[in-house]
Amino acid sequence: MADIKDPISLFDKLNAAVALLVTPEWSDFKSRRSNPNAGRAECRPANFSIKPEMRTIAGTRVRVAQGGKSDGPTLLLLCPLPQSILCYDLIWNQLAEHFHLVALDIPGFGRSEGGVEFMTFKAQGEYLRDFVNEMNLDQVHIVGPDVGMAAALYYVMHCEHKAASLIVGDGPGIAPSANGSIIDKIVKSGFWRTVFRVTGNGTFVEAGYRLGCLHYRPSAEEVADYVESYRGRITTICCNWFKNYARNIATTDPHIDTLDLPVQVFWGDMDIFLLEDNAQRLHQRLPRNRLTVFDNCGHFSFQDQHQQFAAMITDWVTSEHKNV
Repeated sequence: MADIKDPISLFDKLNAAVALLVTPEWSDFKSRRSNPNAGRAECRPANFSIKPEMRTIAGTRVRVAQGGKSDGPTLLLLCPLPQSILCYDLIWNQLAEHFHLVALDIPGFGRSEGGVEFMTFKAQGEYLRDFVNEMNLDQVHIVGPDVGMAAALYYVMHCEHKAASLIVGDGPGIAPSANGSIIDKIVKSGFWRTVFRVTGNGTFVEAGYRLGCLHYRPSAEEVADYVESYRGRITTICCNWFKNYARNIATTDPHIDTLDLPVQVFWGDMDIFLLEDNAQRLHQRLPRNRLTVFDNCGHFSFQDQHQQFAAMITDWVTSEHKNV
């Protein structure tokens, strides 16, 4: 225990505290927390069940993990921002009882390689096509929170895909995007993009977790992985992925009403990055979908309500997607 150090520096904590103070939603969000330390790194052993490895797939060196039942339905889990595939460790063993698991840090995110060239929904979706083909995956159920949602939507909308269903939420794809104030700042303001660029990866991860969790407290080892994942990357992400946010969403929004694929939409009711209104409008427009809104849950629903999240996936893949 003594060898496990807090990966967030005092400087990063102070910068994150300022970000919380200029986020109007923070006061109400904080008052609903079950754990006053939710989102803060906890110096405890992580004992990860998920075992990532680096591989060159479809011409890019990416971090992947595999597990579960080789003869089960295939789940492809895509990393969110500002995290990596380690965020699925809480639900990995539960899902492994039923499914063949493949997890991917999308190029440009997590510990995978990639820079400006991957900062569009198009580039991410097309890489997903190449990844699925090279890995010989078929009838795959794609789990895509946050930036993973954007990649998954583009893939099934614009590519010859091998998806059986999507399980997506807490991410962009519908227009107009109902953003919380902190997303509006980084999307619409060059000043705020500069602030996040200057303060760097530690502040980005710390502020993200403090504003994204009502309950969950990550281990220091988990947070250290995220801090390292985004070292030297915040400028690229802010000045490309976020700056071109509206232009990227314009590649997915027009195709929502005609997407002929079962879609499980999920959202946290207390998501203050991307508001629940996005989920409700997706539910209204997607031809074949089911909506699950997790009560008393922040943006990182796969961790904040991880047991419910795993149960939703199991229910959806084993039976419900066939009835939508």
